Amino acid sequence: MGKFWMSNLVFKGWGTVDAAQNTVAHVKKLGGGRRIGVEKAFLPADAYDILRAAFPEAEFVEAHFPLERLRAIKTPGELELLEEASDRVIDSMMAAIAIARPGMRKSDLVDVLKREEVSRDLTFEYCLSTAGTNLNRAPSDQVLKQGDILSLDSGGNYKGYIGDLCRMAILGKPDAELADLLAEVEVIQQAARKPIRPGARGGDIFNEPLRMIASSGNRACLHFVAHGMGLVSHEAPRLTSDAPQRYEGCDGELPLASGMVISIETTMSHSRRGFVKLEDTVAVTETGWDAYGDRHRGWNRAGE
Repeated sequence: MGKFWMSNLVFKGWGTVDAAQNTVAHVKKLGGGRRIGVEKAFLPADAYDILRAAFPEAEFVEAHFPLERLRAIKTPGELELLEEASDRVIDSMMAAIAIARPGMRKSDLVDVLKREEVSRDLTFEYCLSTAGTNLNRAPSDQVLKQGDILSLDSGGNYKGYIGDLCRMAILGKPDAELADLLAEVEVIQQAARKPIRPGARGGDIFNEPLRMIASSGNRACLHFVAHGMGLVSHEAPRLTSDAPQRYEGCDGELPLASGMVISIETTMSHSRRGFVKLEDTVAVTETGWDAYGDRHRGWNRAGE
């Protein structure tokens, strides 16, 4: 690895032609490169053409894995941006939930959330939402009804860093069963935090949540996952191969380090009561962990 970094120039892709030209100028200032590493998934075709024209003799190699290793540990400045992004996403969710009313379409609620995020200087990236007992999380013309439970799972980008959280709401008052279901999700979420500290095996985050799910009466509809996040919603540390994106969990056996940021999420897809989920952003610190945007974790009353 040392020789690789000494003899090669490696950088992430960019989003505009101007940025590509600036990068070319910087690489030339450094003396050019015989081998240039790029992340092909992030490299637009027009930017690649500029790069190829500037360095016609260079060999271009995929550098996604080593760059992810570097990004896995965030600087204090990056952590501040992630914390700010998370806080702003939560504030946006609460503002949207306060506006939710029976008769509103689910897609209207997502539009409100988008406006709230943009008003807080976030770049809206996505929102997966459910209403009532419908488990479909895509925006739709579904009409919200009194008594519906609502989930908002949204990513808002602040200066390049993603706040990605999920919170619950209800158009009315939760009954005892709904209170118990969300409480079960919350207990699993809290159990996942306990082993998080520098030096702990990354895969240990899963041990207690999976044990709890296996012994739950709701085990058929419960799912837990944890994954790294930062510039991208799923990045290193990659803690499991059992994730929706089906990537290799190459960090599951490796130790956690201070500065890593992990999204932990517990989902209950209950066929009778609906979709119940919490998603949290947890940073590894020198002494354990810190959770960003760690507010409004219960049943938030919509329209209030």
